[in-house]
Amino acid sequence: MIVSTELALFDMIVRRGSLSAAALELGLTPASVSKRLINLEKHLAVLLVNRTTRRLSLTDEGEVFHRSAVRILAELEEMEHLVSGNKSMPTGLLRVNAPLGFGRTYVTPIISKFVKQFPKVEVQLQLTDHPLSLADAAFEVGIRFGELPDARVIAKRVAQNRRLVCAAPSYLKKHGIPKAPHDLSVHNCIILRQNDASYGAWRFTRGKNTETVKVRGTLSSNDGEVALNWVLDGHGIMLRAEWDIAKYLRSGRLQVVLEDYATPPADIFAVYPERHASTPRVQAFTNFLVTSFSDREQKAAGKQVSW
Repeated sequence: MIVSTELALFDMIVRRGSLSAAALELGLTPASVSKRLINLEKHLAVLLVNRTTRRLSLTDEGEVFHRSAVRILAELEEMEHLVSGNKSMPTGLLRVNAPLGFGRTYVTPIISKFVKQFPKVEVQLQLTDHPLSLADAAFEVGIRFGELPDARVIAKRVAQNRRLVCAAPSYLKKHGIPKAPHDLSVHNCIILRQNDASYGAWRFTRGKNTETVKVRGTLSSNDGEVALNWVLDGHGIMLRAEWDIAKYLRSGRLQVVLEDYATPPADIFAVYPERHASTPRVQAFTNFLVTSFSDREQKAAGKQVSW
């Protein structure tokens, strides 16, 4: 039977990328770590790691085993906290997934402050174009926008976030300002192709009436920053989250149109599996996110910082 210490050893090997680095972290000799890895592979009757002179890489079986090991270790830690009522300083590895642009701009500096306050927590941040399944990819916390289709996770809203229709003043001066959603049919709309959303279908609500407009344009991208730069260059109209464009609205480089119409919200959530709900590092990080975004919103409202 495989014990938790061997799971923890294998996880450390993967995280550190080599037997020698894992041995150094654990206070063991490389030879002993290598022997324990070999014994684990013999027990499972599969090769978990491809060994080369420079680095280690996981086999397909090793990838599956590592995901399961991370999940089991997290569940064991959670059980320990539930049983013992341990309220000590958060410790351990926290894996976080966030969208590329938003993660780079906002989540990264928050994590920098978080680890200064909680130095015993090790954070691995993975930025991706598409949101990853927390359960399948062994992440404790994910940052998500808008509607949350996965009912298997707990969601904590960390900030309100509107989607706004915007364009550069130069574009609007040349092509006119749309007064109603259907006016967008004669405008060049820059389309963001992300996730599994219906590309170019923008939904507007005014009072009890909802209208979906199929927009078109000569430019589209799966990268939000690329699309935003095209809008700033005056190429067309875009539907974009307020957090991404707030500084350009304040500077006048972008102008909001169709302000009387509401679009689907893009509220920002921290999501995590139910089994991690009482894990101290997850609780500490999600609370830290809420406080950090709240402080930033208040300062931005007072024009003390640039979003």
